[in-house]
Order: sequence, then structure tokens, then C-alpha cells
Amino acid sequence: MLYAVNIGKEFGPATNFPTVGSLISTILPTVYILAGLLLFGLLLFGGFGLIMGAGGGDAQKTGQGKKAITTAVVGFLIIFLSYWIIQLIEVITGVDILKSGL
Repeated sequence: MLYAVNIGKEFGPATNFPTVGSLISTILPTVYILAGLLLFGLLLFGGFGLIMGAGGGDAQKTGQGKKAITTAVVGFLIIFLSYWIIQLIEVITGVDILKSGL
């Protein structure tokens, strides 16, 4: 015996995101916030490792701290450039990518 389940009442119709673009426009601001928090955490971790390595004379910890800071700065540049490119696309096309219309 097969049972039919109506999930329309529980989850509603899929009209919140009629296009993939609207879904991406909703997700991107959150991704940028999470990337900023990750950047902050990596900078703290790298700075702490750099200070502890330099204070204790441990070249390996100092190298790990420098690597974490370098990775954080490169990641920040990638995120900053992606945000700038999206802003440029918004100006050129007139389409609001980072502003969800929900």
C-alpha cells in the first residue's frame, strides 16, 4: 500500500527562490560575513602563533604564524576582489545581485 504525503502544507511552495540568481543573491551576503569572521580568526591565530614562536625562539611556530597570516591576507584579497567585481557587475547591468528581493 502506498501512502501519499503532502509536503506543501509543511514546507510551502518553492516560490521563495524562483531563480538560481535569487538564491545566490540571498546567500552571498552571509558568505561574505562568514569569510570576514574566518579572516579575523586566522589573523588572531597567526598573530598568536607568531608572537609565541618569536618569544620562545621556535622557528617552526613562527613560520606557521606567518603562513596563517599570509593565507588570511590572500583570502581577504580574494574576497574583497570578488565583492568589488560583483559591485561592478551590478553597476554595469543594473541588476541587484547582493540585495535580495524577498
